[in-house]
Amino acid sequence: MRYALLIHYPQPAVSTLSEEEIRAGMAAFHAYATALDQAGVLRSAEVLQTVASATSVSVRQGALQVQDGPFADTREAFAGIFMVDVPDLDAALAWAERCPAAQWGTVEIRPSAVRFEQGTWVSAT
Repeated sequence: MRYALLIHYPQPAVSTLSEEEIRAGMAAFHAYATALDQAGVLRSAEVLQTVASATSVSVRQGALQVQDGPFADTREAFAGIFMVDVPDLDAALAWAERCPAAQWGTVEIRPSAVRFEQGTWVSAT
């Protein structure tokens, strides 16, 4: 079963973090991604740029609306995603618990419903 581990956490200004804190965070995420990869469950991983670089798009009454920034103003921001393929929710929970972001933010676990693969939509079940 494929699960998305959606990473949400406050995104402090880079200037509020020391170089040591940045290096420690990068090392923690590298170790986590390496563990997922070595276990054979990692399908993809993406770290997103900060919400300051976000653009939100919607179409209302046939008109395109483009907004700088995220759609919602929240304390935590969507920061990245790990797609894993594990046997069940318990296994996804175990991996989410090990994610460095769980220490200062939230890791949302969401099962995949369908995915686009080799030119066609494939059901996750």
